[in-house]
Amino acid sequence: MSRLDLGYFVRPAAEVGGPLPRVEPVLAYLVRRPEGLLLFDTGMGAADPETEAHYRPVRRPLAGALAAVGVAVDDVSVVVNCHLHFDHCGGNPLFAGRPILVQATELATARAGDYTFPELVDFAGVSYREVDGEAEIWPGVRVVPTPGHTAGHQSLVVREPDGTVVLAGQAHDFASQFGSDELARRAGRDGVAAPLPDYRRWVDRLLEFDPRRVVFAHDGAVWEPSGS
Repeated sequence: MSRLDLGYFVRPAAEVGGPLPRVEPVLAYLVRRPEGLLLFDTGMGAADPETEAHYRPVRRPLAGALAAVGVAVDDVSVVVNCHLHFDHCGGNPLFAGRPILVQATELATARAGDYTFPELVDFAGVSYREVDGEAEIWPGVRVVPTPGHTAGHQSLVVREPDGTVVLAGQAHDFASQFGSDELARRAGRDGVAAPLPDYRRWVDRLLEFDPRRVVFAHDGAVWEPSGS
């Protein structure tokens, strides 16, 4: 598995909830399997002038990021998008004719308008494979719904010889947020007295896979279980 650096953008202070803006990476992941090469997310697409001014994106071309790990665009067998905002599906038009896996809820929302840039969703040769809930793509590779950031957000669970890796996309913005949810869950199971923070219930499902690592789309940090 390889992490691809596809640039960064500046999230305005109003969205951060603090006095200053925050610069966030845009990360994608290439998964090598006997069945082929899977690309999880494709980076930032072209946006309108208003969005460009709002986020001030700096892009690294997907083709160059793939070449740096010895892969050409045409080598990719399948694309999985965690969701269809422009900073996650921007390179999708490069993959005309190849399956793009997305939750049916997410695709319907994207096509309803006022959500993303339509040309990144429906382009010549697009071939969606819509998924409704959890599904196995290849042996040991599974999409799991992780709604929150969007109603149709999904994560990818990959079993590897040395343990399971979860590609969480933007299920959480930061590894530390996933860690907080994991600890809130643990405290509840340990019988710690209320009040306790709530957590996103799909965390239960992700932790059933006993991940050794959880990685994210906008955070270079990695969550690992205690003692790993």
